[in-house]
Amino acid sequence: MLRASMVVDYQNVHLTARDVFDPRGASHHSLIHPMQFARRAVVERNDRQREGFPHAELTRVTAFRGLPHVDHDWEQHRRCLDQASRWRRDGATVELRDLKYRYERGADGREIRDVHGRKVPIGRPQEKGIDVLCALACLNESERPDVDLVILASRDTDLVPVLDELYDRRGREPQRFARVETVAWYDREARRTGGIAGGPLVPTAPRRIWNTNLGRACYEASIDRAGYP
Repeated sequence: MLRASMVVDYQNVHLTARDVFDPRGASHHSLIHPMQFARRAVVERNDRQREGFPHAELTRVTAFRGLPHVDHDWEQHRRCLDQASRWRRDGATVELRDLKYRYERGADGREIRDVHGRKVPIGRPQEKGIDVLCALACLNESERPDVDLVILASRDTDLVPVLDELYDRRGREPQRFARVETVAWYDREARRTGGIAGGPLVPTAPRRIWNTNLGRACYEASIDRAGYP
């Protein structure tokens, strides 16, 4: 039995789930619970192993997510904190990182402030540094003596280099470093109808690693159905 640690690029997993399985729905209808997602993903992975290949046991889940600023979106800020608290109680490690904003500037180049003295954001805020945190977590988990398998949940191609590094480390010192795998949303029906089908994040050829495609049943089992007012 492989002791598995899953690293979750949360917003990527969440929004990709919406795009693949509910493209016309609101994003909050596809809110993913990290522990439910990870547990079901490992069950799916184990069910697809050929005879003689080891199964995995989930031992740790780490999710990285952006956090809206309380001054610019206090409702979503509070909701995000509530969700993180619940997911932590349910067993996940949840790391929140402040979203990055662009701000309005006057003709003199200075940032404009509203009547409350707060800077005025423009455009949508962006996650910055989440991919780096995911990469570092994967590398650190791969070196732990109590981890045999690192599973990365993301389709962000910025993370391909960490897959390459993990694969190469394992090839050089298999007794020291954990193996690496991925999980990804995939809808076979969408592929036939011209929708967004999803699919795996893969390392640079000729490297090959195991990926578990997760279908609609896994999506339904992963949705966080708790109400967050």
